[in-house]
Amino acid sequence: MKKELEKTYNPREIEDRLYQKWEEKKYFHAEVDKTKKPFTIVIPPPNITGKLHMGHAFDQTLQDILIRWKRMQGYNALWQPGTDHASIATEVRITNELKKQGIDKRELGREKFLEKAWEWKKEYGGTIVSQLKKLGSSCDWDRERFTMDEGCNEAVTEVFVKMHEKGYIYKGSRIVNWCPICKTSISDAEVEYEEQAGHLWHIKYPLIEDDGSVSTTKFIEFATTRPETMLGDTAVAVNPEDDRYKDFKGKKVLLPIVNRELPIVEDSYVDMEFGTGVVKITPAHDPNDFEVGKRHNLPEINVLNDDATINANGGKFEGMDRYECRDAIVKELDEMGLLVKIEDYSHNVGTHDRCHTTVEPMIKAQWFVKMDELIKPAVKAVKEGEIKLIPPRMDKIYYNWTDNIRDWCISRQLWWGHRIPAYYCDKCGEVIVSKEAPKVCPKCGCEHFTQDPDTLDTWFSSALWPFETLGWPHETEDLKYFFPTDVLVTGYDIIFFWVIRMIFSSYEHMGTYPFKTVLFHGLIRDSQGRKMSKSLGNGIDPLEVIDNYGADALRLTIVTGNAPGNDMRFYNERVENSRNFANKVWNASRFIMMNMKEDAPSAIHQPMPAGLEPVDHWILSKLNKAVKEVTENMEKFELGIAVQKVYDFIWDEFCDWYIEMVKPRLYNSDNEASHEAALWTLQTVLINALKLLHPYMPFVTEEIFCTLQDEEESIMVSDWPVYKDEWNFAADEKAIETIKEAVRGIRNVRTQMNVAPSRKAKVFVVSDNKEVLDIFTTGKLFFEALAYASESVCQSGKDGIADDAVSVVLADATVYIPFSDLVDISAEIERLTKEQKKLEGELKRSQNMLSNEKFLSKAPAEKIAEEKEKQQKYQQTYDQITERLAQLSK
Repeated sequence: MKKELEKTYNPREIEDRLYQKWEEKKYFHAEVDKTKKPFTIVIPPPNITGKLHMGHAFDQTLQDILIRWKRMQGYNALWQPGTDHASIATEVRITNELKKQGIDKRELGREKFLEKAWEWKKEYGGTIVSQLKKLGSSCDWDRERFTMDEGCNEAVTEVFVKMHEKGYIYKGSRIVNWCPICKTSISDAEVEYEEQAGHLWHIKYPLIEDDGSVSTTKFIEFATTRPETMLGDTAVAVNPEDDRYKDFKGKKVLLPIVNRELPIVEDSYVDMEFGTGVVKITPAHDPNDFEVGKRHNLPEINVLNDDATINANGGKFEGMDRYECRDAIVKELDEMGLLVKIEDYSHNVGTHDRCHTTVEPMIKAQWFVKMDELIKPAVKAVKEGEIKLIPPRMDKIYYNWTDNIRDWCISRQLWWGHRIPAYYCDKCGEVIVSKEAPKVCPKCGCEHFTQDPDTLDTWFSSALWPFETLGWPHETEDLKYFFPTDVLVTGYDIIFFWVIRMIFSSYEHMGTYPFKTVLFHGLIRDSQGRKMSKSLGNGIDPLEVIDNYGADALRLTIVTGNAPGNDMRFYNERVENSRNFANKVWNASRFIMMNMKEDAPSAIHQPMPAGLEPVDHWILSKLNKAVKEVTENMEKFELGIAVQKVYDFIWDEFCDWYIEMVKPRLYNSDNEASHEAALWTLQTVLINALKLLHPYMPFVTEEIFCTLQDEEESIMVSDWPVYKDEWNFAADEKAIETIKEAVRGIRNVRTQMNVAPSRKAKVFVVSDNKEVLDIFTTGKLFFEALAYASESVCQSGKDGIADDAVSVVLADATVYIPFSDLVDISAEIERLTKEQKKLEGELKRSQNMLSNEKFLSKAPAEKIAEEKEKQQKYQQTYDQITERLAQLSK
């Protein structure tokens, strides 16, 4: 029984149904199959706190395009899914939920808090996954992982212990980025720098004379953006080459308010050209000062509590907020006559990328990963081409980070996350790093231990994602078969957080690269080019877009016109265009199916019939070229170019040209062979076009494919089209392009002359070239239909063609259309005469106005200029009509 598509395309009615079918049929699932070549992508795990946003939609669509394409090419394609525990974001979310219930996190205690966290994860953690399914993501959900599941916990512990044994992980007091709101350290990669308007306070410290007295005339001046940190100053520094301070070298200054004596040290770190060439040194609150302090054995005085209030080292300022303290210190310095001046100063300030609080550099005892050796294989891999970054300009950004790498602070003062496997002997303080809690202290024999309260940076576990999800640290069959993976698709904004860390982690633990290629995409911005944010209120909910237009329309929109690494602007008009394209494909498919015979087999496995006409060869040749170009661009990860070629082929060549060309054959039952050839070609081209489109628009292509034929159960597991030499019909392609050129020329002429499509006209094709005339003779049936011709005549001369015939010039021919066929001359003369009379009135009115001195003296210049422009247009149109009337009256 012949099947038909619904009259109108309604994505709501098909998308959920088709996704359920795919899941039930296990089309997304991959198992080890050594007869097939694997192709693996690991998903950048979205946070369990997350809700689908446009960034996710962009990222997921690109991955799904690649995995669906490779699946159709016959690869054993695995898209490994999972979610991230997102330590900071999740803990903040749960803490806030508890506050609403009147529960304090600290009073609840760690174990009870974690119970609440796991309950929350169970209830809400799967939301993002269900939303990814709405988008059409064909992940292997049977393999879904979580960064804190049992396997990932084992992998993280294994890595920590192993790297500690090798000396790559250590605990030490160093400057860290401290978030006073989240009350945890964060890595350099989690610090966002934003330009803020602030001040530069110029302060002077009095010199201490040789007799120990404080000078009232000699001072050393410097500038700072953070006066409150002076409470922790332990020196001032000058450059040893700076002659301005040669008499100060070896002396001391007095730190006002605190009344601490500070040495003046010489260090090449000081830039003599900046400001006064003097820097105050606060080793506990500045990374550069910390290094200077180490070189000069300076004490480290931390003056801040974890919430950025002043601690006991701040003396009388203890308990003040950092900014409140700043104002108080500046006021007191001014009263002491030690505040020289205040300058307005804009500078980059580090903020936490999650809560956007200004971070404080603070000295803390934390766990670090020693990076100098670990990073080397990661640099070598990209330089030698073992890992390819797309676009290539990302190499520079990559090296900028690797060349300036510092030890990675991996401990976080949080409860939700992987707890650090370090244990402290309650008696002697011995630190033992172990996969399991130790029984006896090897130093003192004590049997009581306290585990380190900190958890690991979320990115520490994410760095292991490509191999821990496949069973590592166990040597599983999955790991041996699917790893290394093939492509990582991710935003350029997390190259530091994640990409580089996965690369060096893989070389350290697996001895090879984690993926061959990294495809970076940009950000989706609003129509004005602004980054989407809550504060601007310009965010777009992809689920709303899907509800209004369908997932296919959204997917096509965000990939069309996009190049690797580039941001894109999102316009609702583009989504409407994408939906219109889906409608176009649907309606064209429906038309083809309506013309298929009741029990006729589909063309999917039928041989090419003998009766194909040149126009059939032309569309097969065009399809063949599209297959080649689309595949080549997808191989280069130019997905935006590839889909544009699919779009242009389907909309322009297939729908607008070929279907219109074969309609006369479909409606003519006299020539059965021609009719069958047209139907075979229509089905064949449609099926292959749907396959090319499927990775981009999976739902509409599946629905049409499964309605069009019964031989294959899903387009998703059908074969990707390949270029065929036997479908290369160069001569026929050239011939049909000649006819298309003639049709376009005729239509342009008719449009310029306002000729209605319903008015037919005789068309003469004149050429000395017999091959050209044969082209139009062979294509006579569809040429006449497309050219709105009452008949077409092919001849070598102009015999029988009136002098007033309108012409369209082609490369090897000229097309003539009798003027009288295009226009009813008497009716046209009547119409033009009325228009001429109307214009005479407008010209007279305009001339009177522009000759009126009163108007010219009082009217604004813009109004006068506007009227002159009108008059010019009226005159131009009048002259054209007059000329046209003269021609018609001959």
